Amino acid sequence: MTAVPTILVFDSGLGGLTVFREVVKARPDARFVYAADDAFFPYGRQDESKLIARVLQVMGELIVAHRPDLVVIACNTASTLVLAQLREQFKTPFVGTVPAIKPACASSNSKLVTVLGTEVTVKREYTRTLIREHGQDCVVTLVGSPRLAELAELELNGEPAADADIAGEIAPCFVTVNGARTDTIVLACTHYPLLLKRLETLALWPVSFVDPAPAIARRVLDLAGQPVPGAAMSATRFAFTSGKQPSPALQTALRRFGAKLETVSGLSS
Repeated sequence: MTAVPTILVFDSGLGGLTVFREVVKARPDARFVYAADDAFFPYGRQDESKLIARVLQVMGELIVAHRPDLVVIACNTASTLVLAQLREQFKTPFVGTVPAIKPACASSNSKLVTVLGTEVTVKREYTRTLIREHGQDCVVTLVGSPRLAELAELELNGEPAADADIAGEIAPCFVTVNGARTDTIVLACTHYPLLLKRLETLALWPVSFVDPAPAIARRVLDLAGQPVPGAAMSATRFAFTSGKQPSPALQTALRRFGAKLETVSGLSS
């Protein structure tokens, strides 16, 4: 891998910015490309076979266009569904995003843990395998939210959702068993930390929300190495499969996540 690598961060939309932010902190000297497959958003509602084909196709085009040294799949749905195929088809190293069930169960005091993800993520056998292998003696509740990713995307675009809409999506996460209550919720979609402050405010009682982004950034350092001392931060290229041009409000939001904005373009620019 080159001393100053090109790192591609990929998501269905803008939820991957929560991962991007941590990776930028870890390797501020890297050249970054953020690619959003917004033309196919939300991934959580797509047919699995179509989604696998779509991700493989789009990733092939992105690798040809940007020649990354490392790809971060900043999407739980894509990672649990197609990460193995990506690693098989392409030589580029991939870092995936999977539900942080092991650390959540290890830290839970009540032993009641909820995994909050898209409907696709919580149905995947991959997720259930993580629970069997790392759930320890916890009771793990799986909650598939049909709307939370879209609500997060709207919020980032300056269109905050009503409290009742968010509260309705997270209410099933809060479980009581024999007087014990859920104390840990795994955010198994990278969009959800975009709403973290509101999730904390609307929670039925105080819980710990587990965000996998810091662990992903540490894995990037394992593969890409430490930053080059004194290297300047490069501008980030943004690619949207829809070819849209983000509004001024969204461009401001992108900069809030540590992006030094260079270009906003279609997929293959």
